[in-house]
Amino acid sequence: MGSLTKSLSLNLSILVVFLCATTAADTTTTTTLVFKGCADQKFQNPSDVYSQNLKTLLSSLVSQSSQKGFATTTSGDGQNAIMGLYQCRGDLTLSQCYTCVSKIPDMADKLCGKAIAARVQLIGCYLRYEVIGFKQVSETQLLYKVCGSTQESGTGFEERRETAFDMVKNGVKSNGLFYTGTYEQVYVLGQCEGDLANDDCGDCVQSATEITKKECGDSISGQVYLHKCFISYSYYPNGVSSTSSSSSPGVRTTRQHTQRTVAIAVGGVAALGFCVVLLMFARSVLKKRKMGKHSRMRFTARS
Repeated sequence: MGSLTKSLSLNLSILVVFLCATTAADTTTTTTLVFKGCADQKFQNPSDVYSQNLKTLLSSLVSQSSQKGFATTTSGDGQNAIMGLYQCRGDLTLSQCYTCVSKIPDMADKLCGKAIAARVQLIGCYLRYEVIGFKQVSETQLLYKVCGSTQESGTGFEERRETAFDMVKNGVKSNGLFYTGTYEQVYVLGQCEGDLANDDCGDCVQSATEITKKECGDSISGQVYLHKCFISYSYYPNGVSSTSSSSSPGVRTTRQHTQRTVAIAVGGVAALGFCVVLLMFARSVLKKRKMGKHSRMRFTARS
């Protein structure tokens, strides 16, 4: 009986550790750095009005991220003003959005120092800011791209990807600037910055798909980030399997399909709470078994 108790306790502990480790992996995935862009110009005085306005701006954006997935705000007046915004991926919960955005201010400081304009892109969210009057790039300016190393040609892949690209272009226009879907083993995701009109979003994603085809060619996976939108795609000719995660981290972690979306949505605080409940249950089981064991020992001693 003692060995059975130890075995059950050990198995329960392993289960709790496994579930909590899996939850932690899902949570940290969204906060993985994809790229950063920093202006060459710096604030001259770390304690001047610009730096104080930036601190206020970042604090405000982080606070708002617990309530909505996109926000833009301005801190300061006149020539001292700084504009900033953040956006979370459309399939993140508000809790996950806040966790993601709250990581960026410290990262921006480490990556860009006191740059007068910066953008930090994580897998699950991004944040950017600039002083008023900073020269803007076009909405369809290519900021970053990554293409998978595996190539596929002559098997209908190009036609499948083309259809999937049409789906994401139309999807962002009719689904709140965010879309994820699949067409014959091609998984696609697209999103536009929250202040774009639907038609402008469709045009931006259309530009992103054209750039993707040019830059990634026959790669079976890729991501392209423009100034105002981004897309990603992955193709699985043999279907999704447990070994299909061997592509580059950037491509793998943004792959979207129904199962992945559900897994992300269930994560975060709810999963953490579940882990706590399991740990408390395990502790309760062990305590009761120890009390039972001590009671039997006392009974034996008196008899």
